[in-house]
Amino acid sequence: MISVETVANSAYIVAALLFILALGGLAEHRTAKMGNTFGISGMAVALGATIALAIGRDIEPLGLLLLAGATALGAAIGLWRARIVEMTGMPELIALLHSFVGLAAVLVGWNGYLHVERHPGGADAELLRAEGLLGIHGAEVAIGVFIGAVTFTGSIVAFLKLSARMNSAPLMLPGKNILNVGSLVLFAVLTVWFVVDPRLWTLVAITVVALLLGWHLVVSIGGGDMPVVVSMLNSYSGWAAAASGFLLGNDLLIITGALVGSSGAYLSYIMCKAMNRSFLSVIAGGFGITAGPAGDTDLGEHREVTADAVAELLTGANSVIITPGYGMAVAQAQHGVAELTRKLRERGVTVRFGVHPVAGRLPGHMNVLLAEAKVPYDIVLEMDEINDDFTGTDVVLVIGANDTVNPAAAEDPASPIAGMPVLTVWEAGNVIVFKRSMASGYAGVQNPLFFRENSAMLFGDAKDRVEDIVKAL
Repeated sequence: MISVETVANSAYIVAALLFILALGGLAEHRTAKMGNTFGISGMAVALGATIALAIGRDIEPLGLLLLAGATALGAAIGLWRARIVEMTGMPELIALLHSFVGLAAVLVGWNGYLHVERHPGGADAELLRAEGLLGIHGAEVAIGVFIGAVTFTGSIVAFLKLSARMNSAPLMLPGKNILNVGSLVLFAVLTVWFVVDPRLWTLVAITVVALLLGWHLVVSIGGGDMPVVVSMLNSYSGWAAAASGFLLGNDLLIITGALVGSSGAYLSYIMCKAMNRSFLSVIAGGFGITAGPAGDTDLGEHREVTADAVAELLTGANSVIITPGYGMAVAQAQHGVAELTRKLRERGVTVRFGVHPVAGRLPGHMNVLLAEAKVPYDIVLEMDEINDDFTGTDVVLVIGANDTVNPAAAEDPASPIAGMPVLTVWEAGNVIVFKRSMASGYAGVQNPLFFRENSAMLFGDAKDRVEDIVKAL
């Protein structure tokens, strides 16, 4: 007769394969929906197998009731949040979800300690001691708690910053890098101490150090680096899950955690490369420099334009490139932009989109918005694919983007974003910038693009202005 453990382990293998297929599917626009379906299916299989495994091990009625209640409550909260969240709220929601993974890893680590190290004469401790694995278990507890606690508080701070509940400017404490390195050294010392002599106070100290380090790491990072922070916390949550897998002896958690951790780390690398920054420089505190108002530096006078004038300019254009940013997401202008695109293409105008890797506050944010509005995938291009084409473009519409189209990155060595690859929109014949005001972007860096001779500002809500242009057409 096949045991429940055998069935559960087989289900875990199926779930792991589905997760791998999910990652593969999410790599392309056309297969993203299928990839998401694979991920949902994998999680359903994993959850079902885990519940079956718990029941097969003769779980007590109270435990079964708690398990059913937790599953129902979690499903209800997840469905509710998914239904009410807007695309502009996705970055902070994802950061909040990362905090749950971190907290779970901390609880699993503490549970491991209470079952083994807290009772050195217990059956679990004796079994591990006989196999020579007691010290390894202690290291797993310490490392799992540390990674989980860093992820927890770091994700909470990211959530607060992204949702504007906390100032996005970096907190520059004296000797902040020394504090970070010192915390890592202290963690290493405490871990060795805990493995040799697993006391309660040592694990408490590790937890407190990790919680403070997670808070300090993210609070020291400025708004301009938040896309990297989101992907970095994604990676941390994966490694936290893998650490929990080792403690629980759960192969699926180890595999899933490794997939999330490695893909998140690679995504962080891509984000840093797109910003011409090293991962360590981001961790060391981000941009850390806030631009003053436009009056502080004489960049000239900006020129304003009306929606009717923009419509007339577009009518006479042969080629148009639209570069979206977070402002488009805030204004929910993507459907109007899709309608504008359709009308221009009907008139024979070549319309394409240029998407910067860190546009918005979440990797892929703009791509999801455009896909939601039914913009054809084949005209949505990445920065490297379209940057050489701006020179021959008649009109560029910059809708809610700021830092990703800032010429200071290429022309001002003293700029906080110097060297960051940007969309070279200023090389086009005409640039129309949709903004609410002349304020600097999320990174706090003033944009000389607004004052270029071939640039004009179209002020107001992006959704309203796009609709005005469509009507004028």
